[in-house]
Amino acid sequence: MIPLAAHAPDALVPEAPRTALRVALLGARGIPASYGGFETFAEQLATRLAARGHEVTVYAECGDQPVADTVYQGVRVRSRRRPRWGAASVLAYDSACLWDARRGYDLVYMLGYGAAWACWWPRVFGVPVWINVDGLEWARSKWGWGARTYLRCMEWVASKVATRLIADADAIALRFRQTYPSGAPSSFIAYGAELVHADQTDPSLLAAWGLLAHRYMLVVARPEPENHILEIVQGHVLHGGDWPLVVVGDVSGGTAYQQQLKAMASDRVRFVGGIYDAAQLNSLRVHAACYLHGHSVGGTNPSLLEALACGNWVVAHDNPYNREVARDAAEYFSTPQQLAQSLDRVVREGAALQPQRARRARDIVAKHYTWEGITDAYEALMRAECQPRRPAGAATP
Repeated sequence: MIPLAAHAPDALVPEAPRTALRVALLGARGIPASYGGFETFAEQLATRLAARGHEVTVYAECGDQPVADTVYQGVRVRSRRRPRWGAASVLAYDSACLWDARRGYDLVYMLGYGAAWACWWPRVFGVPVWINVDGLEWARSKWGWGARTYLRCMEWVASKVATRLIADADAIALRFRQTYPSGAPSSFIAYGAELVHADQTDPSLLAAWGLLAHRYMLVVARPEPENHILEIVQGHVLHGGDWPLVVVGDVSGGTAYQQQLKAMASDRVRFVGGIYDAAQLNSLRVHAACYLHGHSVGGTNPSLLEALACGNWVVAHDNPYNREVARDAAEYFSTPQQLAQSLDRVVREGAALQPQRARRARDIVAKHYTWEGITDAYEALMRAECQPRRPAGAATP
């Protein structure tokens, strides 16, 4: 990234066309993405909007020392300190970003509603605020009753303070419209993915885990009960085949759930930890016999989209969010017994059916979930709702 001049934060950003909008994206750890879904989303959307001439700022975390603004692929990256307050540090960081972004933008887009109460600040200065609701955050098992109560309250607050709510699954948007009929309008704009084919990956990377192409099953998920990893492991055990189950996700914590999972580890059930290298993940996905997806409380889950983009044979937990995304490109399970039957079919018919299934999976991504298409939808909605609030070339704060 390129440091910006101390008193000229837009010095390296080309002069925007008169129709440009000044957009701030908050709630991610920063770009370029190196952590999770919100960071990938922020990078993909922000860089594409910037390439179309908009003035985009992404807020990023920094340590105790101030960090000057930088530019990444045309996007201003503005850092704010994240204190070390445990779980509350995220709320403090989001609040600091909202205070900084309270004026000077045509749109503030907050990813997540944990700090929804602070979204009033830009509204007071007449700046529209969109909030991405990110599934049913309060339903995640990692939260205790206090955090769940707080997040459920913030969900309600978000419906009151936002000018618009954005959900990345239609089922989530519908839930908000039904649950908060007098709240902010709720729109559906999906998450995106990039197509990956076998010739874009290196199968030799599988040797690091002692795997053979198309002779293992794969899971990529955080080890939390709502992701149904335990049921997936149980289904694989019932299946009883020789192909190992590879679970990508950090189970080094001391939670009872993770301890239960680690107790089931064997040569056939391999917990390989977190993998954050894109080339390694793509190789694992593309060359897997099938991808098992247990997520149940999110909207459009990035790992499911990435599996489809890799052409995987997908077996997913049966819920409205997964069915909305994968459609007829997946099989669905509710119990370990049902999953075992699907795995039997993968082993028995996989070689014959995999090419057809791969085409269907990639077709769904190409039609509904490309990042360019997602950017088109966002830009159209931004232009419809947000008007430039100062002449072209005026300084962004």
